[in-house]
Amino acid sequence: MRCGQFIPTATRRDMLRASAGGFGQLALAAMAGQRATADTLQAYGPSLPLPHIPARAKRVIFLFMWGGPSHVDIFDPKPALNAESGKPLSGKSIGIDRDQLGTALGSPFKFAQYGDSGVWMSELFPHLSQQADRMCVVRSMHTEGSAHGEALLRLHTGQANLVRPSVGAWVSYGLGCESDSLPGFITISPPRGHGGVQNYGNAFLPALHQGTAIGSAETPIAQAAVSNLVNKKLTPDLQRKQLSLIQSLNKRHLRNTVEDRQIEGLIANYELAFRMQSTMPQVMSLADESKSTLDLYGIDSEPTDNFGRQCLLARKFAESGVRYIQVSTNYTWDHHQKVQSGHITESAKVDRPIAGLLEDLARRGMLEDTLVVWGAEFGRTPMVENGDGRNHHPQGFTMWLAGGGARGGLTYGSTDDFGYAPVENPVHMHDLHATMLYALGLDHEQLTYRHAGRDFRLTDVYGNIVHDILT
Repeated sequence: MRCGQFIPTATRRDMLRASAGGFGQLALAAMAGQRATADTLQAYGPSLPLPHIPARAKRVIFLFMWGGPSHVDIFDPKPALNAESGKPLSGKSIGIDRDQLGTALGSPFKFAQYGDSGVWMSELFPHLSQQADRMCVVRSMHTEGSAHGEALLRLHTGQANLVRPSVGAWVSYGLGCESDSLPGFITISPPRGHGGVQNYGNAFLPALHQGTAIGSAETPIAQAAVSNLVNKKLTPDLQRKQLSLIQSLNKRHLRNTVEDRQIEGLIANYELAFRMQSTMPQVMSLADESKSTLDLYGIDSEPTDNFGRQCLLARKFAESGVRYIQVSTNYTWDHHQKVQSGHITESAKVDRPIAGLLEDLARRGMLEDTLVVWGAEFGRTPMVENGDGRNHHPQGFTMWLAGGGARGGLTYGSTDDFGYAPVENPVHMHDLHATMLYALGLDHEQLTYRHAGRDFRLTDVYGNIVHDILT
């Protein structure tokens, strides 16, 4: 007998009632605002009720600029670098014990201050500059890893050694999802290289917390879909019967073991996947959006259509209860050559959509509890490479936050006169992760998961919350 023809002896209601004990995290997500007891959370999340602290944000939208934009060409103006452009840059001039770092390369772009707060921004982002008072610009970021692969893993998982859960997986693990028919973590057009699925993976966390990928960075989002979302060969009723058989086998395994969090996570994941079939297509459709909203994001116009669609989907998923949404560009910010023309091209694709996202969230009253984060794995060197390009630069770069408790209109930290390294209020990647979790009401030191005999956390044994950038 084929699985699709199996007829269970119990009804769907009986099956759900019998398996309810294995759906701890799923039940938590369905309760939208209610908190389960420590016993209920034990299978999927920390033993303490969550959140640990008062939350400023309910969700995160991370705008990932794959490849590494140049901070000294966008958010960190350096007159001294321009004055020394074409001349040898001495390490000693910025406190580094090296004779020569290379040849200085000034920025070809004009900078100005915007908003009542006077946030500095280059001419590359004319639309985003109008949102300056909503932005908290951190100009003192630093990390490790001069290669994309290592730096991406540090950005997305906190570490580059072993296989670690991604930031979104940790958020899903800690808070669940406000919807019982959507995942807690969605990644739109994720990168397939430089770590690939590790950048949105669950690693040793239960399978329920892995990011659900929509397409990939190389695929236009209008053509993208969630893999295996729809079964065209079986009706929903037959799928339900098939799933009931699979779940009965999973539950039999649980009865024969003391505890198996991975299987319990799998049970919840199967149930979620079944419900996603009807919910996900509705959220991904833009047919219910007004023309003014589409225009706000630059949809149906070039070069903004693709990223505009991604950003609008991010808003729709946030509105539907997803906790962590990542939006990624293609691998197009890696300008070892032609940094000027390359940044002009790439900025034009994302400027209007990002500004539209912030404006749309604000109009809907969602920006106050949605933390928007913009950035990349690292910045670019203040020294020239290949005649008109810049190399990778993890020593100092810029990221910004908006909404969700971020202090709008603030410029925090600074780099030296040439943009090489932080000299005031340095913020490490671990500090950023700790601060993001804090904004969500999660203590990065308490959000742990026991694996292989030790307690793991996103920030490992590091990380300090940057309270000054939060309201």
